[in-house]
Amino acid sequence: MQLLGAYTLMLALVVAGYGLLAGILGLWFKRERLTASALRADLAVFPLLTAAVISIWGLILHNDFAVAFVAAHSNRALPFYYKLAALWAGQGGSLLFWSWVLAGYAFIVNLLSRRKHPHLRPLATTILAGIQVFFLLLNNLVARPFATIPVAVPADGNGLNPLLQYPEMIIHPPMLYLGYIGFSVPFAFALAALLRRYPGDRWIHVTRRWTMIAWGFLSVGIVLGGLWAYTVLGWGGYWAWDPVENASFLPWLMGTAFLHSVMMQEKRGMLKVWNIWLVFSTFLLSIFGDFLTRSGIVASVHAFAQSSIGDWFVVFMLIVLGVCLYAYLRNRDFLRSENRLESSLSRESGFLFNNFIFLVLVFAILWGTLFPVLSEWIQGQKITVGRAFFDRINTPIFLFLLLLTGVGPLLAWRRTSAAGLKRNFLLPGMASLALFAGLWLAGIRDTYSDIAFALGLFVVWLIASEFYRGARVVSRHEQVSLVTALPRLVRRNTRRYGGYIVHLGVVLLFIGIAGSGFNRDVQAAMPYHARMAIGPYSLISESYTQNDNPNYRSESMIVRVERQGKYVETLYPARRFYKASRQAQSIIAVHTTPLADLYLVYGGHDPTTGQPILHAYYNPLTIWVWLGAIVLVLGTLVALLPNRRAPARVIAPTAVRATSPPESVEAQP
Repeated sequence: MQLLGAYTLMLALVVAGYGLLAGILGLWFKRERLTASALRADLAVFPLLTAAVISIWGLILHNDFAVAFVAAHSNRALPFYYKLAALWAGQGGSLLFWSWVLAGYAFIVNLLSRRKHPHLRPLATTILAGIQVFFLLLNNLVARPFATIPVAVPADGNGLNPLLQYPEMIIHPPMLYLGYIGFSVPFAFALAALLRRYPGDRWIHVTRRWTMIAWGFLSVGIVLGGLWAYTVLGWGGYWAWDPVENASFLPWLMGTAFLHSVMMQEKRGMLKVWNIWLVFSTFLLSIFGDFLTRSGIVASVHAFAQSSIGDWFVVFMLIVLGVCLYAYLRNRDFLRSENRLESSLSRESGFLFNNFIFLVLVFAILWGTLFPVLSEWIQGQKITVGRAFFDRINTPIFLFLLLLTGVGPLLAWRRTSAAGLKRNFLLPGMASLALFAGLWLAGIRDTYSDIAFALGLFVVWLIASEFYRGARVVSRHEQVSLVTALPRLVRRNTRRYGGYIVHLGVVLLFIGIAGSGFNRDVQAAMPYHARMAIGPYSLISESYTQNDNPNYRSESMIVRVERQGKYVETLYPARRFYKASRQAQSIIAVHTTPLADLYLVYGGHDPTTGQPILHAYYNPLTIWVWLGAIVLVLGTLVALLPNRRAPARVIAPTAVRATSPPESVEAQP
């Protein structure tokens, strides 16, 4: 099985290399048969890599510790499902998984674009083949998953990192990879369209749809990563502005900017240069995120060890940037805008300003992430920036983006009248100001959090108004109830109303994040029957328990939770000692309500007194972060659905709106 995996991986490189070379020569010399053979070669890479992935999984499941990757990341007592997750626990396996997912995307694109985009398909798949060749070179030359141990074969492996032995880690990395790698597809189509000077904007539709798919996967991956940090790392939070967290967030932000900006090109023929570079930058930031994770140049719990593989990524990113610059400079006249900005109070100006804000945010996060590396290169001393820097710089920017989330969709194309502004924004604006004042008078005084709550009400009011107006029109003309009219309304313009649902998810996320301004924590020794108070809860240490199995030993506290003298729940925070890796790991216990989480961490024993230590956190509104993520993903799925045509007699909902012309029916992503 080891030889099968190694040979199929090598053969995949040869076939992908042929697909790249034949694709370039076939297009250059206009040889259709050569181009057709390149397309068939691109299709063959996926089954070859599938065989390689099955081989490495087979080696892991059969405990073949003669293979260095298996010995380093698995052991006999490891549960079956974690053995599957061991594939992406190290450099070689995770790069193989990356190559496999990329080949899967290319396989699907090759088949689906046969009829829809026959002129772009050969060049787009050739570009994907070029990306594939890079990663397969890494797999065959630098990080070889099928390399064997040259010395005595160990009786057992080192086991999976305890931090990865968590259910969400079975799906968190695949979701991230599907997001990261998915941005290769819109990049390939955008670059192909620019190089071929593809007429019209048909290419922008396939680019937008694939961007939305990748963006949705990356959203799930980022949220699952936050959930993992919250329930495994044991520091009481879900986002620490860790360099690798930032690396996943940067392409997400750039992809979000593109999904908004692309509507300007579709509706008004504007921002074409912006859009092409937003696509290019999103892909480059995805590769940059992979570089940060794998090179080891930044310290992170998420990153792999220091490795020379980073040099390969730097060269590849420079090549990609050079190709993008060449394509742009050679064909920039193809990207001329068809219209000009007519008013600063218009949807066009809103999108343009939105782009600037996203770019400022990306630059601020990128600067803070790379500052330790740059300071070490320039001064010889690594100067780190912590969470306080990112919070101080980025929080006002995020709040401004939240405001734009509500305002932007209700601005009219070309020009918005003063009457339209008053009609749409006066009541929700007054309600938001009243909420801010009420929170302040009630003693709930965290400025940024209170602003987030007020802006959240503002955006939710506007979104609800849009749904109500549209549903009322459908209800009146089809003689159905508002409840029945609402899903019909959504199905007639899934992109628009799916976008509104995404915006609602963003609001819920902001509300959950705003709650962190009121977090509290307490740490104390907790011998038998000791009490601790935090928030509205009383915690009583009742007993302790121990467990032992082939994979780990564990010790748990038994904590009784009371509220106003009444029993609520019994929680079991614990610590595990994993035998194969000889590492300890905290197991968090959480009691969740819509208002707050009670979060308990067992900190082991005090070295001087021998008494157990309990660290308790009271985290208001955390559940709204996870609910917001669910709503965001739901909105993305809705936006990807095809529209259902309305009956001929039904008037489109936006026809009754006086604030914008009929074309404003288009969705917000």
